[in-house]
Amino acid sequence: MAPCRGLAAPPAEEPAAVTLDTVLVSADAEETPIGAGVAAQAADLAPARAATSDAAALLGDLPGVSLYGAGGISSLPVLHGLADDRVRIQVDGMDLMPACPNHMNSALSYIAPERIEAATVFAGITPVSAGGDSLAGTIQVRSPAPEFATTEGATVSHARAGAYYRSNGHAQGYNLGATLATDTVSLSYGESDARADNYTAGKAFKAAGAAAPGRGWLAGDEVGSSAYRGARNRDFGLAVRRAGHLFELDLGEQQVGFEGFPNQRMDMTDNRSRLANLHYTGRYGWGELEARVYRQDVRHAMDMGPDRFSYGFGMPMKTEAATRGAQIKGSVALTGDDLLRVGAELQNYDLDDWWPPVGSAGSMCCEAFWNVRDGRRDRAGLYAEWEARWSPTWVSLLGLRGDRVRADAGTVQGYNTSMGIWTTDAAAFNALARKRTNHNWDLTALARYVPDPAHSYEAGYARKSRSPNLYERYPWSTNAMAALMNNFVGDGNGYVGNPDLKPEVAHTLSASADWHAPAGDGWQLKATAYLTYVDDFIDARRCDSGQCSAANATKTEGFVILQYANQDARLYGIDVAGHRALGRLGGYGEFTLKGALSYVRGENRRTGNDLYHIMPLNAKLTLEQRLGAWTNAVELQSVATKTKVSTVRNEVPTGGYTLVNLRSRCEWKHTSVDLGVDNLFDRYYELPLGGAYVGQGMSMSTATLPWGVTVPGMGRSLYLALNLHF
Repeated sequence: MAPCRGLAAPPAEEPAAVTLDTVLVSADAEETPIGAGVAAQAADLAPARAATSDAAALLGDLPGVSLYGAGGISSLPVLHGLADDRVRIQVDGMDLMPACPNHMNSALSYIAPERIEAATVFAGITPVSAGGDSLAGTIQVRSPAPEFATTEGATVSHARAGAYYRSNGHAQGYNLGATLATDTVSLSYGESDARADNYTAGKAFKAAGAAAPGRGWLAGDEVGSSAYRGARNRDFGLAVRRAGHLFELDLGEQQVGFEGFPNQRMDMTDNRSRLANLHYTGRYGWGELEARVYRQDVRHAMDMGPDRFSYGFGMPMKTEAATRGAQIKGSVALTGDDLLRVGAELQNYDLDDWWPPVGSAGSMCCEAFWNVRDGRRDRAGLYAEWEARWSPTWVSLLGLRGDRVRADAGTVQGYNTSMGIWTTDAAAFNALARKRTNHNWDLTALARYVPDPAHSYEAGYARKSRSPNLYERYPWSTNAMAALMNNFVGDGNGYVGNPDLKPEVAHTLSASADWHAPAGDGWQLKATAYLTYVDDFIDARRCDSGQCSAANATKTEGFVILQYANQDARLYGIDVAGHRALGRLGGYGEFTLKGALSYVRGENRRTGNDLYHIMPLNAKLTLEQRLGAWTNAVELQSVATKTKVSTVRNEVPTGGYTLVNLRSRCEWKHTSVDLGVDNLFDRYYELPLGGAYVGQGMSMSTATLPWGVTVPGMGRSLYLALNLHF
């Protein structure tokens, strides 16, 4: 292979990417649109793609973002201490919904990391045009824009292929794609696959032995139920452009053959998704118009994976869901530099969640257990947003949004319609009026002051609201085994729904200051402080009715059964990020120092308890070297000890740690190579947001697994990735 010499000039006829809608990009503070959020482009994301098969992990370097532990391709992003459904996540403009009582098929699990071209994060103060039915903010990821020939009558084509290997867990996968385009029509195809064995921690954190009676052997440092395989994505795209108008049709299919979840009681044994996304963007004399319709159908299955006791017959669980959505929005240029954005959105979500009977006798025979039957959640929203430039130094953003959310579910039943452990709870649930309608509204007011090219200041207020999801409202059984199946936070506990939950309403104040070099990339320091009060925050209380025992209400150790309940919460914190160019050092290239620090504190205002899964103080420091086409970096990641924990959930504290990571990237004309080492010194550490380790053994009970073990982080892992494009 030739030496790494840098990128050669492109050929004369290269495909041109066309994007008619506004693209949020990183820029100097005075040039970034107000309320634009923090954006990462392809060049920012490229190094992380080689080190992970989890799309959410690509966002880990953005200020204010942390990750809930889950499966190897399905972690859940957290913004300022609020996670999962409290974050609006859009994949190529689609609002995709989890279809699982454990949220194993999260929205970002439906796009491979290799396919993400750009990501934008709105944390805290979110424009109403990007928000709705969420509290924490919005994450938008998009795949590459369609490509067209640059000259009339020309035809261009290009292809890509890549593969990677990571030593810890023997993770491996490939991706490939091709594009054929004229100046008006573009066709594209992409495919990827990922698989891995269980990963290992930095040291033994449990005794070695059989994973479960009759199952295989697990070493003391092996994290059970952390493997995944057959995670295959296929995408087909058709785009047509003509005279300022762009039409796009994307068809996608995903199948995941298996994904283990070390912090859940079961594993995902199959997940199949099909989606269609039709998108239009057009330019008119008055401004821009954008419209979208989409649909996703999901079939999902869970059962006991190879590291769990099968109980002789397994415990299958099935989910089917359909999400249908439509959006239309316009941007109208008003007098001067003012801009008006208006839009409407619709989303319909249908869910069936049932557990087939097992065995020929006993409490799990002989009918299907209906966890959520004929579940439905429909949302309709309208918004208007006014961006005004009052002077060269002052810009404001004011937006108002209204959403109507309707939820309902049908009657339910247990495995055995003659046994009291199922019939009593089912009868009480079926007697309820289950339909709920919420009228929610959001407000955003934001102002920016730019006194000179080296300083900018931004402050604002947001009122945001979110209605409960179907798994917070409708799971009905207080039986311990059934409740343990309903848990999307990974704490090992069981959860019972509450149909009477009210919508959450968050009030957020935020202020940020940005100091930077007037002329460009020399240095930058940005700090953002925020305070959020949440009325009717959906937290949890100990279950004290039905089959919940008296001891369940008071135990301070062990797993418990909980019920969702409206309370109140307060969160506050600060994000600091910056970089400084250190200049060139002889023949060793140019050096840049980058750093980030985040702190968030979350409290239940009604009980005084700490909120669950709050990331402790953490910081990252990176020294980057650029020499020709080489980019090398050494990274230090430090996380403080976690002592503020949720006692209602018996959350376990975690210790502090510092990791050292190395990475290197080189690009040729048609090739790029990434290599690196994560956790260079094989440090053992516990994931502060990893949840409880319940990934092996007899996992269907609150008493058969050791309590107090947190899911550990991955030990040392070497990786190599090769990508070709031609």
